Amino acid sequence: MDSASGAGGSIPIGGGGGEASSSQPGGSGSAEGGSASSSAPPSRYESQKRRDWNTFLQYLKNHKPPLSLSRCSGAHVIEFLKYLDQFGKTKVHITGCPYFGHPNPPAPCACPLKQAWGSLDALIGRLRAAYEENDGRPESNPFGAKAVRIYLREVREGQAKARGIPYEKKKRKRPSTDAAGEGGSRSRSGGGGDETGGGGSVGAPAISTV
Repeated sequence: MDSASGAGGSIPIGGGGGEASSSQPGGSGSAEGGSASSSAPPSRYESQKRRDWNTFLQYLKNHKPPLSLSRCSGAHVIEFLKYLDQFGKTKVHITGCPYFGHPNPPAPCACPLKQAWGSLDALIGRLRAAYEENDGRPESNPFGAKAVRIYLREVREGQAKARGIPYEKKKRKRPSTDAAGEGGSRSRSGGGGDETGGGGSVGAPAISTV
């Protein structure tokens, strides 16, 4: 795989949250209101997306051999997701484990801990958006590659079988004629896709710059 090494404190990769309001009560003038708006902090989602992006860029830098973003492919994205598995907290039973497919194991076992599918799916959604926000072309976005989608589907199905907890696909409600515009906008909202499986956080350490 790669040789990007972890050191230092942890960088949580997960998130979402409300945006800070930039409006102020009272009759402060338009100049003061504009200043407050420009200095408003970014939402937790935007902050997390920036941290995820910086972590991935550092991962590419520490890769052996080092990789440039322009040469990054879906295969490298999958390597990155597998690299994150070592910091996972979700027990995924192997085929030979007596608790394979058991949603509530009665005792501990030696099966590995991995990243939950929902967390990886949400992470890819944020990185896909960050790539295009940093002048990346949508048609060459490695986070949207078919290989990445297939890998995430395999992780979802594999974890569902191993843990005995099926991931149910959310059904999209067909908007009525009167609320077509509103319903359509709701179905497209969110950066992590429709099936985030809870969208828990992915924990990864700060990647060493050495």
